[in-house]
Amino acid sequence: MSNTDPNAGDRPTDESSVFNIVSDADPLTRKERLYRWLDIHLFTPYRIIRSDWRASFGIAMIALFVLVGTVVVRFTPYPRVGDHPRYAPPFQSLSYPLGTDYGGRAILPQLIHATPDMLIIAFSGAVVAMSIGVVIGIVAGYKGGYWDEVLMGISDVVICIPGLPLVIVIVAIFAPDSPWMVGFILAIDNWPGLARALRSQVLTIREESYIEAGRAMGRNSGEILWDDVLPQLMPYITIRSAGAARGVIFQSVGLYFIGVLPASGLNWGVMMEEAYNTGSAVSNPGHAGHWLFAPMIVLLLMSMSLILLSQGLDRIFNPRLRARHEKTASEKDDLDADLHS
Repeated sequence: MSNTDPNAGDRPTDESSVFNIVSDADPLTRKERLYRWLDIHLFTPYRIIRSDWRASFGIAMIALFVLVGTVVVRFTPYPRVGDHPRYAPPFQSLSYPLGTDYGGRAILPQLIHATPDMLIIAFSGAVVAMSIGVVIGIVAGYKGGYWDEVLMGISDVVICIPGLPLVIVIVAIFAPDSPWMVGFILAIDNWPGLARALRSQVLTIREESYIEAGRAMGRNSGEILWDDVLPQLMPYITIRSAGAARGVIFQSVGLYFIGVLPASGLNWGVMMEEAYNTGSAVSNPGHAGHWLFAPMIVLLLMSMSLILLSQGLDRIFNPRLRARHEKTASEKDDLDADLHS
């Protein structure tokens, strides 16, 4: 008696099975792979930035600040006391277009020479805050258990400590005179919020199937965190970095203004403090108001630039927008496979 399956005729044969069908397209050439890589990593972000005025303006302003702090400052003479008339109003001379202070120093060169230190403070503060927050948040979320309790306990303790008194105590002890050290100190109370947020996201990511597959393949925790978890969090970390840099700049200017941080050179906060106390810019704005308002406007521009930059980064990392602007979006998976093969 035959054991032939009566439904065999309805099943696809081995050759016609969908699992045996392979693409008949020609393999990608090196030029095509390079173009697709450039389209995904360079051209697509450029198209998104060009289509959004907020991202364009924010990135252009940040680039301008970096240009001023690295190149323009080298060709701008350092302002000296007695260079020009005292308390000269703005827009009176090309030698001092923004006016002068009580010592006859031009306002514009002061702003330019203060820019490098402000950029260093913002950069160092953002890097330190992000580094501490990322390490603690990811390890606590991925490891869980004892590590989670200890690291989140430390974060909660730092959150409960008022940031300003803590910074004042640390500054009184160490008296930082380097902008790098100022940024490091101001980052101390900027990382706990990021660590908490990242922990929550890692708690979800660690349950994904590809993370479980990595563990089953014998990969250690460091490899999984670096290769699989951290790339998923990079958009969020990058966006938060712009916000952290903005917070550090505001804190530093405020502490310089009230005299907590030692004034070792030109600084926007020091300029406002001198305009307020020495020039009586608030009580007599027609006499020294330009001395106070100029650094305030520059500070406002930098803050607005960082906000717009973070919004632009959010759009750049948005998968739907990326797919809409990628010319090779439908072939992205093939490219990734080729690049990792």
